[in-house]
Amino acid sequence: MEIIGAGFGRTGTLSLRSALEQLGYAPCYHMLEVFQKPQHAEVWQQALLGEVPDWTRFLADYRAGVDWPICHFWRELAVAFPEARFILTRRDSEAWYASISQTIFDSVLKAGPAEGVRGTQQRMAHVLLDKAFQGRFDKDHVIAVYEAHNRTVANAFGPERLLVYEVSEGWEPLCRFLGCATPSEPFPRTNSTAEFRARIGR
Repeated sequence: MEIIGAGFGRTGTLSLRSALEQLGYAPCYHMLEVFQKPQHAEVWQQALLGEVPDWTRFLADYRAGVDWPICHFWRELAVAFPEARFILTRRDSEAWYASISQTIFDSVLKAGPAEGVRGTQQRMAHVLLDKAFQGRFDKDHVIAVYEAHNRTVANAFGPERLLVYEVSEGWEPLCRFLGCATPSEPFPRTNSTAEFRARIGR
């Protein structure tokens, strides 16, 4: 794994995934992989509960990873992949909270119990959010956790290993950090709140 996204979900991680894959860092892990590969949910849940997998084996097929649950394990992945570079996606705290509360929190915290594969994925997502936010989902606490996470990651690496990035900045800072030529195509923009809610509805 060469690129690890340390930014929380709803900071443009799916757009970043598309951009990284367009730049050649494919495949790029994202929470959507957990829904496409249900067996991964159990691995992540066990990791969240302290049974750490062999990261290099588990993620051997991926050149990059962004979003949850990748970003929750950024410290462990920094050790497992010592040559990897990091991208911390972030956005305005209030806008981020509005987005996550209308998408991830709505789809996970308010969902009824499910059986089978969907139940396994749902339980993993619940454990992940409980761990990330210490079981508290009031606005002030959630924003405080988000901002503390961003500060911690930003202070963990030097500029040669970390890009602090907002996807609204587009290709230029990303390509400069990665040493890539800037594509002529527009920067990908995807997974807005409306798109997320429509996908969950389907």
